[in-house]
Amino acid sequence: MRARTVPIAMTIAGSDSGGGAGIQADLKTFTVLDVYGVSALTAITAQNTLGVTAIATLEPEMVAAQIDAVMTDIGCGAAKTGMLSTAEIAAVVADRVAAHGIDSLVVDPVMIAKGGEALLQAAARGALVEHVLPRALVLTPNLHEAGVLLGHEVADLEAMHEAAREIASMGPRAVVVKGGHLRGEAADVLYTAADRQFEVLRAPRVPTHNTHGTGCTFSAAIAAYLARGEGLKESVRAAKYFITAAISHALSIGTGHGPTGHIAAGRAVANGDRRAGAGQ
Repeated sequence: MRARTVPIAMTIAGSDSGGGAGIQADLKTFTVLDVYGVSALTAITAQNTLGVTAIATLEPEMVAAQIDAVMTDIGCGAAKTGMLSTAEIAAVVADRVAAHGIDSLVVDPVMIAKGGEALLQAAARGALVEHVLPRALVLTPNLHEAGVLLGHEVADLEAMHEAAREIASMGPRAVVVKGGHLRGEAADVLYTAADRQFEVLRAPRVPTHNTHGTGCTFSAAIAAYLARGEGLKESVRAAKYFITAAISHALSIGTGHGPTGHIAAGRAVANGDRRAGAGQ
């Protein structure tokens, strides 16, 4: 019996014991989008819907070994990074990405957990900019992360446009500045460096506090669509629809910020037009 050929995507990120973010959210996203998920773990976090209570960071050599093991046998059509934690891990991930020729890399510059806990050491920010950003096909910062990268606040849609263009000068071929923390509709700004074009991705704002893992899920969805062979812009648009559906079906689990609904979002994509909700 011949095995079915499937798209493969890799997540290089931390573990969330609560299952709402990190590699758990990434692998769920890959699965419901019909992509086989592989992983390289960077850190273990003890967390739930209320916050992070403990973090154990893996040795950079172990992170590299996981990436090498996957890429020398299974490979991947696209990869994404999440929690990189330290400068040493950021540098080794960039090195392994280059060594294995991973061209479709989605970088989610995870810096702070929803509860406020630091997930990227201050010393690692320089390594992220120096080593990882130049390898990125697309970078997906939220408003806070964009502000940290630039050293100034990003507070409105106009500022998001300028931030996306400025961050692209650091090396990513495309930048999506996410506007989830703004008032009004949920608008993100996509900037592609090759054609110097902007696109605003709009969706109705969903009134819920269950938004744990939205950044992980969005970036994983982009990687999944890239692994399936979609173009960059189409992958970002499709991921916007997916995360909107996931937030619309968020789960009331725990007593804090619950996770998004990956399974329901997968069904929505399977049953409808995945481009819905994303427009100029």
